[in-house]
Amino acid sequence: MIPVRRPLVQELLPPYAVGAETRADAPDEVLHPEERAAVAGVSEGRRREFATVRGCARRALTTLGHAPVPLVPDPRGVPCWPAGVVGSMTHCRGYRAAVVAWRRDVRALGVDAEPSLPLREGVLRTVSRPEERERIAFLQAEHPHVACWDRLLFCAKEAVFKAWFPRTRRELGFRDVVVAFGGAGRTFRATVVTAEGPGEGRDLDFAEGRGDGRDFDGRWVARDGLLVAVAFAGATDR
Repeated sequence: MIPVRRPLVQELLPPYAVGAETRADAPDEVLHPEERAAVAGVSEGRRREFATVRGCARRALTTLGHAPVPLVPDPRGVPCWPAGVVGSMTHCRGYRAAVVAWRRDVRALGVDAEPSLPLREGVLRTVSRPEERERIAFLQAEHPHVACWDRLLFCAKEAVFKAWFPRTRRELGFRDVVVAFGGAGRTFRATVVTAEGPGEGRDLDFAEGRGDGRDFDGRWVARDGLLVAVAFAGATDR
């Protein structure tokens, strides 16, 4: 018997978070009226992408124990999740995924997927800090077949942004987040280091002992031509 692999995204999630994914758009995925209005006038390809990733999100919500609901983007494009739920969506060529959790278990959650290809020349310097570039050069030399480390850095930061923005409504630049990978161990740590200083992000309102909103744990996987990263904060260990 051929073993069945777990979904890529589910491998990365903390306990009590749920993910769903697909490799192809579903032409018959049904949108709620509010969602159809949100994509009125877009191309058919964009509409299918929009519908498919929301189908993933509704499957994840059902597994979590929440009824499927409309998931309408706000003016900034952030999905409006049900009360008490945190979540994130991602899509790239050949991959769609969504992750959800109860807010009591995981206070912030973000996911990003990217093709496993090197960044264009010059992009790494734009999205990284000097200490990150030094570490990326080391990882690329030590583990060249594990991942495209420059693209993985980009992917990890995007996951952090998706976890950060829905709670703070504050923009971050790529250099406002420092990511440190745990070698080839498929983990990373990320810290928000904005110009406002250490107090930035305290309005995430994490429970005592669960961080001040600036620090994120992360996990990643490189497989089948894809990079997928999940960032989370305030996860319980019960």
